[in-house]
Amino acid sequence: MFPRARGPLSTALILLACLLAPVGALAAWATYELGDRDRYEAVTAPLAADPDVREALADAVATGIMREVRVRPPLREPVRDFTHDAARSFTRTEAFRTAWHTANRAAHDAVLRAVRAENASGSGHGPQPVTLDLAPVGERVKRQLVRDHVPFAHRIPVAHTEVTVLSAEELVQLRKGYRMLEVAAFWLPVGALVLATAGILIATRRRRAVCATGLGTALGGALLGVAVALGRHLTLADLPPDVSPAAAGAVYDALTATLRTVTWGLLALGATVAAAAWLTGLLGRRPPAPPTPPPAPADPPTQVPAGHS
Repeated sequence: MFPRARGPLSTALILLACLLAPVGALAAWATYELGDRDRYEAVTAPLAADPDVREALADAVATGIMREVRVRPPLREPVRDFTHDAARSFTRTEAFRTAWHTANRAAHDAVLRAVRAENASGSGHGPQPVTLDLAPVGERVKRQLVRDHVPFAHRIPVAHTEVTVLSAEELVQLRKGYRMLEVAAFWLPVGALVLATAGILIATRRRRAVCATGLGTALGGALLGVAVALGRHLTLADLPPDVSPAAAGAVYDALTATLRTVTWGLLALGATVAAAAWLTGLLGRRPPAPPTPPPAPADPPTQVPAGHS
């Protein structure tokens, strides 16, 4: 290879590797964490104790029950208060945590089935939104109201209170990229590593190439962090009116915790590699210490003539 071509080619390979690293981390997170049931359940399980999530679910259940209640206006507000208090009280029980775990597992399976399925050709029907049914929670709240002797509680019909997990428009977009995402989750990180290694090996100044790779990796980590923060802002800004921003933020933060860890990992790894390459280069450029001069020979002893003793 011509020496003049090695430098630009090395730069291009390292730049491409640094760009692929955060994209590969994002694809791996979506495939191996969100796409894996056990890991998804481990991430979402602590949300059952989050106060914002519990309050949002209590509001949703109480609103769903009150849509089915037919009481006179003077009783409507007290009944709603009783219903909301009962729903909030239920969210602090072990039964709620079990229901939360079951509902999340069902929603996760439904989302994966939806994004992996292909539209039936010629059916004329687009994809349907993925929803989470809160009817089991509503049934338990109704029982609590009956035990508390709330008027007409036994007559409350428990309807299917559905919370949209994935809209039809979002589902269409996810279906288009899901297959590509599964392939990218493995090959993008591998490709980034191969390109970075090749760029360093063919570089005319390898220490400088290692330093550039470290700085590029740190920059990629910073870009990933910016993408996570921007995604959170856009998600919360585009919420339906009946969705709690605090609860949605808690869910987003729980789901992207691994991405934030990867962000700091890329920043630390890149900065460490760049600093090590720079320090070794700095030490290598120091002039060698001058050699220590040999000790001067000792003067021979002076002999005194015998007549002067």
